[in-house]
Amino acid sequence: MTVLRLARSELKRMTGGLLPKLTILALALVPLLYGAVYLYANWDPYGKLNQIDAALVVQDFGATAADGTRLEAGRKVAESLVDGHVFNWKTVASTEEADQGVSNGTYAFALKIPQDFSANLVSPGSFDAANQAMLNVTTNDANNYLLSTIVDKLTTAVHTTVAKEVGEETANQLLTGFGTIHTQMLKASDGAGQLADGVARLHEGTVTLHQGTGELKTGATELYNGELKLRDGAASLSAGAGQLSSGLTQLKDKTAALPADAKRLADGAAQVAAGNAALTAAFNNTAQAIPGQLAAAQQSAQQAAAQAQRSRVVDSTSRLVAAGVLTQEQADKVVADVDATPAPPAASAASAAAAASGAKLQAAAAQVQKLADGSAAVSAGAAQLAGAAPALSDAVAKASAGADHLAGGSAALAAGQQNAVDGAGRLVQGAQKLDDGAAQLESGAATASDGAGTLAAELAKGAGKVPNPDDAQKHSLSKVMADPVAVSNVSQAKAGSYGAGLAPFFLTLALWIGIFMLVQAMRPVTQRALASNAPAWKIAAGGWLPFLAVSAVQASLLTLVVDVGLGLDPAHPVLMWFLMLAAAMAFSAIIQGVVALLGSPGKLVVLILLVLQLVSSGGTFPWQTTPEPLHVVHQILPMGYVVSGMRHLIYGADLALILPTMLGLVGYTLLGLAMSTVAVRKNKYWTLKTLKPEIAV
Repeated sequence: MTVLRLARSELKRMTGGLLPKLTILALALVPLLYGAVYLYANWDPYGKLNQIDAALVVQDFGATAADGTRLEAGRKVAESLVDGHVFNWKTVASTEEADQGVSNGTYAFALKIPQDFSANLVSPGSFDAANQAMLNVTTNDANNYLLSTIVDKLTTAVHTTVAKEVGEETANQLLTGFGTIHTQMLKASDGAGQLADGVARLHEGTVTLHQGTGELKTGATELYNGELKLRDGAASLSAGAGQLSSGLTQLKDKTAALPADAKRLADGAAQVAAGNAALTAAFNNTAQAIPGQLAAAQQSAQQAAAQAQRSRVVDSTSRLVAAGVLTQEQADKVVADVDATPAPPAASAASAAAAASGAKLQAAAAQVQKLADGSAAVSAGAAQLAGAAPALSDAVAKASAGADHLAGGSAALAAGQQNAVDGAGRLVQGAQKLDDGAAQLESGAATASDGAGTLAAELAKGAGKVPNPDDAQKHSLSKVMADPVAVSNVSQAKAGSYGAGLAPFFLTLALWIGIFMLVQAMRPVTQRALASNAPAWKIAAGGWLPFLAVSAVQASLLTLVVDVGLGLDPAHPVLMWFLMLAAAMAFSAIIQGVVALLGSPGKLVVLILLVLQLVSSGGTFPWQTTPEPLHVVHQILPMGYVVSGMRHLIYGADLALILPTMLGLVGYTLLGLAMSTVAVRKNKYWTLKTLKPEIAV
């Protein structure tokens, strides 16, 4: 019995009627139903996200940037989202309504742009009030768990785009600021040069100031010495003023009776003048009648008047001298003038002749007239003296009061002069300090002059180091600063869609499941073959070939439908088909061998192997992310190698991995045939357990 005859015999048994044929057909379609239908359902879910309703709340008020430009970032973000049609955005008026919609499932999630979104975007222009702009997202995993991940990617993309635009604008302003700083530093350098010149002149001025303060110190010392002398003079003035006040007081007391005395003098002089006038008249009336009597009377009257007049004049002038109105010399002169007035000569009765008596009488009358005139002048002078005496007395009183004030003022002057001396002393001390300060200022000005020159030079150097980009440079640099890291994504092999990304895993998984389903209707080893004398390896191979034939049909149908029906478009379609056939060969050998060796419990083992490969093959996440024990499972079981090889063939990656993978699958095939051979040898000997197994599935 040959291997092919054993296989053909089993196939005839399986296709001997309509129902067996339908069963084989159904089993051939199992991988197609599992793999192709799943891939069809998940071929491009990201391309159909626009069928998902999402709430969009825009509350942004906008903001005005530092340069006066208006930013409506919230509105721009909303418009870009709606125009992008990634989701079916529904504009909602309030955040409460959006949250309620997410809670009850009306919306898959909600994106809310707050009122201060634009304001926070422009806030970095103010260093003390910078805030991050927020995008608020509300999700609900009860709507879909993976949707939260998709929304995170969306908001990250929005964040990146907005941050790049705002960062570019901020960087442009920063670079513009550098240009401004460069210009201002050049101006500052020029200003520092002017400052250096000014400080140099200031230094020259401080030298002059120091000289001046030295002179001030000298002058203050001289002033202090002069104030000392002035203080001594003021003390002397105060003493003299006191004496003057005392003398004027005495003079005021002496001149108190002057007006009355002058009045009496005037009255007496008037009486003398009146008497002289009367005497002159008497002389004139009796000159011719009684010359002799007249001569005698005239002589007597003359002597008496002269004596009386002289007494009055002496008495009056004495009082005037005592009052200080006349000096003693003036008084003596007045008395001398009165004494110098000649008296009429006395006529001797014996020598007086009748002829000369008339002449003499006329001469006496003339002398009396002169005396009368003098008496009138004395009377007028005395009257003037009497009129001036009150004013003189008042003047003396005022002079006395003024002398009192002078005495008080001179005393205050003496006290004030002492204060002046003290002030002059303090002035000397201040001048000394000022001179010391001027010396320090001169030294500091010299240092400042040197520093100002250094400042001007360093500012000029610094201005050369501050960038001053032109518009083209600012445009280029702002882009780099806003997005300093650019990703050059060179894809050596790329899946065309989400379904294409899952295809390697689900095609491999579907093929294993489809072959696993074959053991429900196909016998791993026929009983007739076991009863024959054929070698064990032939019986094992003959039992495996029907599995291989049906699994090859499964692999071919699955590859054809996915490539043509779903449009997988693998980079190497023929090699992909060969790999699928090789996988079918290895999977069928392993499954057939395990079930043949273990019987019904082997089906559970195959199911366990399916689960282990499901979690360790790296079909969705890289296998390196699984727990460490599963790494060993990945290295031992075949599904991981098939998944990796399918990726290389579908996406167009390096083909160096394919040959080792093929050889590995041949090895797994041989392992399966070896287990099947062991099972044949084991089952050639029947036992009671063979006739009545403990469990049958």
